[in-house]
Amino acid sequence: MATSSEILVTAEPGETRGRLTVAELEFVCALGRAGLVNDKHEGDGGTPIGIFPLRQLRYRADRLQAPATALPAYPTTREDGWCDAPRDAAYNRLVRLPYPSSAETMWRDDHLYDLVVVLGHNDDPPRPGAGSAIFFHLANEKDGILQPTEGCVALRLPDMLKVLSRCTPQTMMRIGAS
Repeated sequence: MATSSEILVTAEPGETRGRLTVAELEFVCALGRAGLVNDKHEGDGGTPIGIFPLRQLRYRADRLQAPATALPAYPTTREDGWCDAPRDAAYNRLVRLPYPSSAETMWRDDHLYDLVVVLGHNDDPPRPGAGSAIFFHLANEKDGILQPTEGCVALRLPDMLKVLSRCTPQTMMRIGAS
């Protein structure tokens, strides 16, 4: 069973929903539209298999209080973006918008990034084209069903708050097949 030092994410091949376990808690989570992938590529819609540190939490202070967590936490600003242009020097890094290359907007109209944990995927150092913006964020839910992500892991808000309260800077997310 996973402890607060590990968050375990598992799924059957090709599934866009999986199980997230931390300590004694277990939740349904959303995964990438292509399910779990061994060899992550930019834009493939897959959630990468591997073990990833939780780098930091970013949160929308206009919508939520900073949640209880030992992770480094920073308010998201309207100018926050995440570079997803493989040939750019800031690939897979936080950037200030407007940015001259392609960059995902972190200040979203929907609630997906009201809480977003940056996972240490392809960031030490980034390899061009090996995937960017792999986050642990809030899920999009339609009719009670978690919708696939673009390659991230996502939870419902109440579940995310429970998980975050058990996270420390040493917590790792282990993603793999069940």
